[in-house]
Amino acid sequence: MCSDDPAAQQGLPVSVVADGGKAPSPAADSVLADLVAANRILYRHRVVDAFGHVSVRHPGSPGHFLLARNMAPGLVTPADIVTHELDGTPCDADGRGVYLERFIHGEIYARRPDVQSVIHSHAPAVVPFGIAAGAVLKPVWHMSAFLGLSTPVFEIRDHAGDATDLLIRDRGLGVALADCLDDHSVVLMRGHGATVAGASLKEAVYRAVFTQANAELQLQAQQLGEVNFLTPGECVTATSSVGSQVDRAWNLWKDEAMAGAVTS
Repeated sequence: MCSDDPAAQQGLPVSVVADGGKAPSPAADSVLADLVAANRILYRHRVVDAFGHVSVRHPGSPGHFLLARNMAPGLVTPADIVTHELDGTPCDADGRGVYLERFIHGEIYARRPDVQSVIHSHAPAVVPFGIAAGAVLKPVWHMSAFLGLSTPVFEIRDHAGDATDLLIRDRGLGVALADCLDDHSVVLMRGHGATVAGASLKEAVYRAVFTQANAELQLQAQQLGEVNFLTPGECVTATSSVGSQVDRAWNLWKDEAMAGAVTS
């Protein structure tokens, strides 16, 4: 990070970082197009707004990931995609700002070889489950069976004290978050939001959308009475069955999100 940056000296978020990584061969246009679509889909479904980000592991180089420059997700185009090394070092930002919380992505990829896409958001319906004592985000319908029996909550105070801005602004915090995620699909972040992991970009988008939907339904159901959550067996079976239909959702959402969109 540029140590002579005035914002850095004041302890403010800094996003302009000198390129220091070695970029692999460029990703295919179709990969960039899908990453753009993912940004637009998440915005359309209220998972992200002006903030939040989605990445995909570089298909030709597992030690790199693709993530937009620091900008609102709904405005991302292929020209905005930056290649990063897993330690968060940008390879081709060319002086453009990068996301401060890129460490969320890199450290999850480093810990989880099975993960091919990561999404970080501040989805409003999800936030209460990370701040209310005793609240546990659990699957209430088959569409979110991937949540499993419970969703872990990351407490940044355990790693950085009680006076942070709650952002994952370095590798140490990224590692701590990845450890909390462990082998789950979703980790909540107290007072912040959530991070979702998937075995593909399409799966991660699907999970992020239905995590938000599950939170909304769970909150509604709890106002009516005791909630009848999915059983462990139902979680396993529904995750496999419904999860096999990810393309069905992706194709619809991509078509909707990209209709009339500027792509360059």
